[in-house]
Amino acid sequence: MGRINKPTGILAPHDARKWTRRDATHLLWRTQFGATAPEVIAAQKAGLAKTLERLLTPQKETANFADTESLLREAAHDTGAVGDLQAWWLHRMHYTANPLTEKLTLFWHNHFATSFSKVQSVPHMTAQNDRFRAEALGSFRTLLHAMAKDVAMLIWLDSNANRKRHANENFAREVMELFSLGEGNYTEDDIKQAARAFTGWHVRDDKFWFNTRQHDVTNKSLFGKTANLNGGDVIDLCLAHKACARFIAFKLLRAFVLDQPTEAHITALAARLRAHDFAMQPVMRELLGSKLFFSAAARHARIKEPLELTLGACRALGVRPNLQAVNRVSGQLGQSVFEPPTVKGWEGGRLWITSASLLQRNNFAMSLLGGQMGQVAEPKKSRDYYRELLLSREVRGMENAKDAQKKLIHLMMTLPEFQLT
Repeated sequence: MGRINKPTGILAPHDARKWTRRDATHLLWRTQFGATAPEVIAAQKAGLAKTLERLLTPQKETANFADTESLLREAAHDTGAVGDLQAWWLHRMHYTANPLTEKLTLFWHNHFATSFSKVQSVPHMTAQNDRFRAEALGSFRTLLHAMAKDVAMLIWLDSNANRKRHANENFAREVMELFSLGEGNYTEDDIKQAARAFTGWHVRDDKFWFNTRQHDVTNKSLFGKTANLNGGDVIDLCLAHKACARFIAFKLLRAFVLDQPTEAHITALAARLRAHDFAMQPVMRELLGSKLFFSAAARHARIKEPLELTLGACRALGVRPNLQAVNRVSGQLGQSVFEPPTVKGWEGGRLWITSASLLQRNNFAMSLLGGQMGQVAEPKKSRDYYRELLLSREVRGMENAKDAQKKLIHLMMTLPEFQLT
C-alpha cells in the first residue's frame, strides 16, 4: 500500500496544545465504560497523543484480571447459562486494561447482532465474541469474512437450510442490509444471486462445513460481475461497493461521536475507511483525535447506553460492581448482551429514553448509592470535589455529611445532563 495522506477538514487533528481536563473526560467516557477522577487527571497530564496511543495499543492485563476472567469464562461454559456469560463480559468491560477494545467488541456485537436465544450455545457465542475482540482494532474486511463462516452466525441465520435447489436468503440479505451496505444499495435479485453463492455454507459437528454437494456451481451475477461466485467473492464485492465504507462510517459516528452525523461527516470518515482499507486502528486514531470528535457539536451529543450508564457510574464512584445486579439493571433498561432484541441489534439513540426507562435510570442511581449494586467507596477527604460541593448552602445544614454527599450525587445522577456522554 502506498503512502496514505493525512486527514483534512473536519477530521484534521485536534490541536493538542488546547488539551484540557474536559477534553480528557470526553475522550475517556467515549472510549471506556466510565472514568475515575485519577484516570482523567492522568490522561490530561499525559496529553492527547500518548492517551490515544495507550487506548489503541494492546496493554498487558493484570494477573488478577486474567485469573478471574478465566474462572468466569469457565463457569459460563460449565453452566451453559447466558447470565453467567453476560457476567463474564461485564467483568471484562469493567476491569480490562484495554477498554476501547471492549467498547469496539460491543460495537461489533451490535453490528453483527446474534442472540443466545436461538444459538443456545455458550461456546459458540463466546467464540464469536472472541472474534469481535480480536478484530476490534484489526480489519473490518477480515471480520466480515470471518462472520460469514462463524458458527453462531450460521445457526442464527439458518444457513444449513441454504441448499442449491432452494437457496435460503437470510444470510445474503443480512450481509447486505445490516453488515455492509445498508438498505437501498442492493436489489432483491442481488440477494437471490448472493444466496446462491452461499449455498452449502453449513455447520456440522459444531464447525463451519463447506458442503460441496449443496453448493451451486453455476454462474451468478452481482454488482456487474458474472462468474461462478462463492460466498467469499460476495463478501469482497460488498466491501468494494461504494456504499460499504459510508455504511460503516455512519455506524461508527453514531457510536463514538454524535447521534445524527451529517452527510459531510459520513463522507469524510468513509474516505478514511477506504484509505486504510477498513483497518480499524488507524481509522479510530484519526476519528478520536479529530477536530470533529472534540467539537462543540460532539460534546454530550449521545445518550448513554445502559451499560455506559451503569458500569460508567460504578467506575466513576469507585464501586466494585455486583456483576449480576448490574447485568439485571442493564437488561431492564433495554440492553442485555448476547441477547439483542432483533437482527438489527439495539438501535439506541433517543430510543434509550422513555418515561419508564428514565424512572428506572433514576432508580438505578438510588440502588447504586444504597449499596445494592456493589460496595460503594467511602467518601474521600476534604479535598474531594464532592465534599467541597457539600459546603454549599443547600446541604450545609444536614447533620450526616455522608448521607448529604450521597443525596447530592444522587441528584447529579438524575439530571438530564448525566444521561448524556
